[in-house]
Amino acid sequence: MQVYTTPKLNKVKVTSDFWKRYRELVVKEVLPYQWKVMNDEADISISEDPQNNGQDKNSHAIANLKIAAGQMKGHHYGFPFQDTDVYKWLEAAAYSFGYHPNPDLKKITDNLIDLIADAQDDDGYLSTYFQIDAPERKFKRLQQSHELYTMGHYIEAGVAYHHETGNEKALDIAKRMADCIDRNFGLEEGKIPGYDGHPEIELALSRLYEETGEKRYLDLAHYFLNQRGQDPAFFEKQIQADGDSPDRDLIPGMRDFTREYYLAAEPIKDQKVPHGHAVRVVYLCTGMAYVARYTGDKDLLAACDRFWNDIVKRQMYITGNIGQTTTGEAFTYDYDLPNDTDYGETCASVGMSFFARQMLNIHAKGEYADVLEKELFNGALSGMALDGKHFFYVNPLEADPVASKGNPGKSHVLTHRADWFGCACCPANLARLIASVDEYLYTVNGDTILSHQFISNDAEFDDGLKISQTNHFPWSGDIHYEIANPDAKSFKLGIRIPSWSANFDLTVDGKSTTLPVEDGFIYIDVDAKSLTIDLKLDMDVKIMRASNRVSDDFGKVAVQRGPIVYAAEEADNQAPLASYEVATDAKTDYHFDEKLLDGVGVVKVAAQRQKLDSKDAPLYVDASQPVESESVDLKMVPYYAWANRENGQMRVWLNK
Repeated sequence: MQVYTTPKLNKVKVTSDFWKRYRELVVKEVLPYQWKVMNDEADISISEDPQNNGQDKNSHAIANLKIAAGQMKGHHYGFPFQDTDVYKWLEAAAYSFGYHPNPDLKKITDNLIDLIADAQDDDGYLSTYFQIDAPERKFKRLQQSHELYTMGHYIEAGVAYHHETGNEKALDIAKRMADCIDRNFGLEEGKIPGYDGHPEIELALSRLYEETGEKRYLDLAHYFLNQRGQDPAFFEKQIQADGDSPDRDLIPGMRDFTREYYLAAEPIKDQKVPHGHAVRVVYLCTGMAYVARYTGDKDLLAACDRFWNDIVKRQMYITGNIGQTTTGEAFTYDYDLPNDTDYGETCASVGMSFFARQMLNIHAKGEYADVLEKELFNGALSGMALDGKHFFYVNPLEADPVASKGNPGKSHVLTHRADWFGCACCPANLARLIASVDEYLYTVNGDTILSHQFISNDAEFDDGLKISQTNHFPWSGDIHYEIANPDAKSFKLGIRIPSWSANFDLTVDGKSTTLPVEDGFIYIDVDAKSLTIDLKLDMDVKIMRASNRVSDDFGKVAVQRGPIVYAAEEADNQAPLASYEVATDAKTDYHFDEKLLDGVGVVKVAAQRQKLDSKDAPLYVDASQPVESESVDLKMVPYYAWANRENGQMRVWLNK
C-alpha cells in the first residue's frame, strides 16, 4: 500500500447544472456585456447608482488605458481605481478559458494584455489616473489613491491569465509592477514606510509568490501587513506634505474617515476586532491568511481568527452579507444588523469567500466551508440578475420601492438591479468568483483531501486519482461520490457535514456507516482502487431565528432549506409583507418549479395575514382592540433570485 504525502489537484470540471448555467452565463452574457460597457459601447443608465456619485453613463476604463499608452488623447475619467474594472474582467475571462475555450475572446484578451503593457511605465508603474493627470503625485496620497490596490488587481489578473493561458507577457507586467512597488516601499533609506489605504496588494503579492516562487514578493506582502498601523499618523503626514486642502483630495470625503476605518490606527497584531470599510477588512484578512500560512506568522494568524469570529458570530447577516451601513460601506458594531438599511456590498461577500477559502487552507474546519457556501448560494450570488446584465451593489434583507424613493436614508437600497455603476467594482468581482468556482471545491492538507462544497464535479489528482461528485444540489441533499484510485494509494477523504444538516445518512460501498463529525467533517480512509460514497443530508425546511441580541430581528423568523435562505416577494404575495406572521412550528411545503426564475425550489409557509386598518382609522389605538387576520400560504423564493420579476417589496425576516 502506497501513501499519498500531498495529493496534487490537477483539474476540476464543474458538472453541476446550477453552476454550469451561471458559468456559461459569464461567458455568453456577462463578459461581452461588461466589455461593451468598459468600451463605452453599451446603452446603459447609471442614474440610480446607490453611490450617488454623479458620474454619467460612460465607464471610460479602456479609454484611460489607451490614453496612458499614447494611443488616444484626453484626460482620465472616473475614480482613481477605474482601471480595476478592466483587471477583474480580465481575470474572469482568464478563468473562463479553463472551462469554455473561446478563440474570439482570447484575441480580445491578448490584445488587452498588449494595451496594458503599452500603458505601463518603464519602471513598472501603472495607475492611469496618475500617469495621465497627476504624475507628480504618484504614491503621495496613499490613503485615497488606491495605487497599490489598482496594481494588486492587475497582479491577480496577470497571475490568473498566465496560469490559464501560459501568456508570459501577462505575468511579466505583474512582476514589473511588483518590482516597482518593492523599489518604492519599505523601511530602507529613501523608501516609503507606508501602505495603501485599501488593502488588496497583500493578497495579490501572495498569489504572485505562488505563481513565481519568488520569495521577495511574499516578503513584500508580509512587510505591508506588519507595517500597517505602526505609524498611525502616516496618512495624515502624507496629506500634509501633498497639500492639506480638501480640493486636493482624490476622492471627496475620504479624509473624514477615522484611522480605524482604514485599519491603520494600530498594528494588526493589536487590533481586537475589524473596523471600517467591509471590503477593506476582508481583503486584508485574505492577505493575512495567505501570508500567515506561508510564513508561520502567529500574530497574523491570531488576527485572522479574531476577525473571523467577530464577523461571523456578531456582524454577519443570515445571507452571508457583511457591512451594515451606507456611510463608508462599513461595519458598525456587534449585533447591529438592520435589514432595511443594510448595505451588504456584493464585493464584501465575494471578499468573504476569498477569506473563507484561505482559512480552509490553514484549518480543516467546516465553519469556513459553511460560510463559503452561504456566500456562494446567497450573499454573493444575489449581486447579479438571472440575465447577467443587471447588478446589485447593495444587498438588503428588506426592501420596499416606496421607502427607497421616499426616504433618503434608504435611497441606497435598489429594488431592481441596475445596468451599471459609476463605482463598478462589484459586477466583474462577482464574475471572477463564478468563473473560478472550480477552485473552491477542494482543499488538500497533507494526505487529506477535503471535499467541502456540494457542487457536482469531476476532479483529477496526480497518479490517476479521480473523484467524481454528482448531485442535484442545492435542491436535493443526496450526494454521490465515485473514487477511482488505480494505484490504491492511501489517503483520507474529508467530507463536510454542513451546520444546517442536523442529521445525515452515510453509505460506503453500499454499507451503512456511522462516523464521528470532527470540526464539521467526517473522514473516510481510502486505500482501495475504487470506492463509492453516498451521503444524504437533511434538507428539511427550517424556521430560523437570530440571536436575541440582534434587536432588528427580535420577534422575527427566517426560512432556510439546505444552504438556501428564502425571501418573500410582492410578486407572489399581497403587500404589505409586514402584515404576515409566521409561527416557529408553521407548516411548510417545498416543491421545485422548473419554470420559475430559471428553475428554483419554492417554499410555502402557513401564515397569518393581518387585515390593514382603513386609511381613515386613528394612527394609534388601544392594543386590546382586536385585529382581523386570515390564514394564507406565504410563497417564498431563494434570496439570490429576488428582484428578477416585477418591482416590489421583499423580506427575508418575517414577523413571528
